[in-house]
Amino acid sequence: MKQPRANAYRTAWAGDLRASDVDSEPRVAGWVHRRRDHGGLIFIDLRDRSGILQLVFHPEDAAEAHAEAHSLRSEDVISVDGTLVRREPENVNPSMPTGEVELSVHGLHKLADAETPPFQVDEEGTIDEVTRLRYRYLDLRRERMRANVELRHALAQAIRGYLNGADFLEIETPMLTRSTPEGARDFIVPSRLQPGSWYALPQSPQLFKQLFMISGFERYYQIVRCFRDEDLRADRQPEFTQLDMEMAFVDEDDVIALVDGLLQAVLAVGGIEVTLPLDRVTYDEAMLRYGSDKPDRRPGMEIHDLGEAFAGSEFKVFSGALESGGVVRGLRASAELPRSRLDELTEQAKSLGARGLVWAAVEEGGEWRSPVAKFLKPEERGRAAEILGASPGDTIFAVADAPDVAARVLGAIRLELAGPVDGHDIFWVVDFPMFEWNEDERRLDPLHHPFTSPSGDLDGDPAEWRSRAYDVVLDGWELGGGSIRINRREVQTKVFDAIGIPPDEARERFGFLLDALQYGAPPHGGIAFGFDRIVALLAGLDNIRDVIAFPKTASGADPLTGAPAPVDAAQLRELGVQVRAQT
Repeated sequence: MKQPRANAYRTAWAGDLRASDVDSEPRVAGWVHRRRDHGGLIFIDLRDRSGILQLVFHPEDAAEAHAEAHSLRSEDVISVDGTLVRREPENVNPSMPTGEVELSVHGLHKLADAETPPFQVDEEGTIDEVTRLRYRYLDLRRERMRANVELRHALAQAIRGYLNGADFLEIETPMLTRSTPEGARDFIVPSRLQPGSWYALPQSPQLFKQLFMISGFERYYQIVRCFRDEDLRADRQPEFTQLDMEMAFVDEDDVIALVDGLLQAVLAVGGIEVTLPLDRVTYDEAMLRYGSDKPDRRPGMEIHDLGEAFAGSEFKVFSGALESGGVVRGLRASAELPRSRLDELTEQAKSLGARGLVWAAVEEGGEWRSPVAKFLKPEERGRAAEILGASPGDTIFAVADAPDVAARVLGAIRLELAGPVDGHDIFWVVDFPMFEWNEDERRLDPLHHPFTSPSGDLDGDPAEWRSRAYDVVLDGWELGGGSIRINRREVQTKVFDAIGIPPDEARERFGFLLDALQYGAPPHGGIAFGFDRIVALLAGLDNIRDVIAFPKTASGADPLTGAPAPVDAAQLRELGVQVRAQT
């Protein structure tokens, strides 16, 4: 850190002082982290944003400061001056950057008193999350939380540095916009000046960044706050931060090549080395081999198609599935599992929509110990074991069902059985389907969003269309997703029609985009990253709440401010809004 500007409170950062500064007379300021009385001496660990420095108060050298130090409590705010001295050899603390020195205090000035905090800031024990959020300003004083915020800052700086160097412009987009739902519910804001009309907080800057490309800026990025009114979980918040970027006159390879370099620079901040170019896996391959479009490939344990082994089998569970257009897929676990564990996995498979789960323990001589072994011919068992690479001591799992069910079930079991893994794995998933079938609504939904450009012939069945989309995956987490966008009005209209948006509704919701596409829209594409998730992954955390300064709870509440909260009746009248109690 740069030296602070000298003032009445400090001339140096506490955490920056070293043995080379011995005999200097700095003034430092911060919070009382910890206090210890050792006979006549008083030791205080002083904490500021740079770290911790030990202070020592000698009664014979600074009687007044020593007397006042007796009354100091944790989290009191103080400023002290003194002489920096070496610690005695037996008192050196090698785990602290300042562990070779201490400040022999001459003068002490208390700047603010602190009440007894609801939890110890100097301890990293388990603290109730609601309490942490209620007193977030105290929680953020803890070393781990400060490190998370500093990592977040470092990553944002790395992003800006890389993209600025690649001729991108950082441009802001509106926070108050039109409601154009993109899969989740919008947060809506009433307009006082136009009663009965509403703004929406943006779920993403998607349409505005496309308009930037049509405007001719060609390279745009933004680290932007987005909003989605959806059910929450550990990796979701109602307001979250996204790295958003877009490029004109590019194809998929251009976007991927630039993002490869960006990810290499950004992940290096978190200590992850990336070798370029990143690997690419097709969507179909990911679903077949790993049962997920954002797989963690590190555990191995790939899924294989067993249709060849069981075609024409007398075991109707397998042959029936194949004859009806389904699949038989399986994987191998390098372990023999107890029956109780096998029963648990079977119940898990059923909960994920499978009719059941076939398992078999491979024994010496290639025999199977399994409830279904007697229904399978030796050559069927042998071919299945060969495909899976199974040997004695392994356990085989198989699912006979629709392709999506088999993928979902075996993908989940694969992760359930995976042991600890080392290192990191980052790669692209490409060549996605354009749509997925929404069984509840009986219609096609975009797998990404309706502005993704389809690829190939658009005269066939839309359910068979592929898209020009690409996602980047790190250790089983989707870091970001993007696509080449539609830049011709007639194609955009065709996509709207495929997902059941009639022309009048398309004009009502997206007329501004359709109009813009008539005025020379260049080929363009981009990507968006969940910035909070990237920070959490690099910090080694599963919960993004720990990398957001002021997050919400799982119910969307803010214990610190009490939001959401009722508003004054006069404000509602002014907005023309009436609130009725739910019955």
